[in-house]
Amino acid sequence: MSSVYACPLSHQLISLNGVDKLSYLHGQITQDLNKLTSSNYLWAGHCSAKGKLWGVFKLFSHQDTYYLTGSEGEIEKSLAELKKYAVFAKVEISAASQRLIGLIGDDLTDVLTQLNITFENDSTACDFNHGKALKLADNRVLLMVDNQFSIPDNISTLDTDAPWQQAAILAGEPQLSSDAIGEYVPQMVNLQAIEGISFKKGCYTGQETVARMKYLGKNKRAMYIVSGQSEGVLLEPDIETQLGENWRRAGKLIAQSFDDQKNILTGLVVLPNDTDVTQVLRAKHTPQVELSILPLPYSLEDE
Repeated sequence: MSSVYACPLSHQLISLNGVDKLSYLHGQITQDLNKLTSSNYLWAGHCSAKGKLWGVFKLFSHQDTYYLTGSEGEIEKSLAELKKYAVFAKVEISAASQRLIGLIGDDLTDVLTQLNITFENDSTACDFNHGKALKLADNRVLLMVDNQFSIPDNISTLDTDAPWQQAAILAGEPQLSSDAIGEYVPQMVNLQAIEGISFKKGCYTGQETVARMKYLGKNKRAMYIVSGQSEGVLLEPDIETQLGENWRRAGKLIAQSFDDQKNILTGLVVLPNDTDVTQVLRAKHTPQVELSILPLPYSLEDE
């Protein structure tokens, strides 16, 4: 991709304001909020009391406000759960109205200069004239923008965010489809591998389960990247693996993106963490769709 493309994103935002926002959110998520600055973003999970994820989010700050960004289903669920106990703290929690735009391309240098976006040193976030910019990778920058922002004429605007979602999946960035919410412990979607879990912070909702998975070796599943030829997204997420001459259930897709020019489906699937990465998987309800496991861009080994 030699040009730069702008993708209006379907992901949404939660905002948190008020003097108790740090202490309140700190007790709700897997991340240590004390690590957050104006020049970085952090991954974070929001769990039920049983340690099952309601959502996986990119967490950042802008103008004395905290923001969580995730898929529509994750935002809807986590917003409702976060607001349940907010009445006991000086914190205002709401769905934010800013737009999210993804910039993707081989070389973003000129476009970032044009937008007056500068990532100093090793920073992964910065404020700019119309909002906040997050550097997810050299070829991907996420913008949170106000209503006055307009995409420059020299940037091609896409009608779909499929290329952005595909890039996120290939980067092994976890996200939950609506039917995956409440199903998985954070380690099952590799949140620890992208530094989205703090094992040294104080208590938070679901911490007991998350800690038990780490220290007692209870976790038996992990998230894998899969890809294969298809005629579209899979309406049913169930994935099978071959055992001899038979096929058995292996796991479920928790996110997927479809390239309609190449007819390639890319997805994230939670499988047993001892899965042979050379085996071929197939969609249970569309068995002609075979999926290969791609390498993860990070290690799942414990430190």
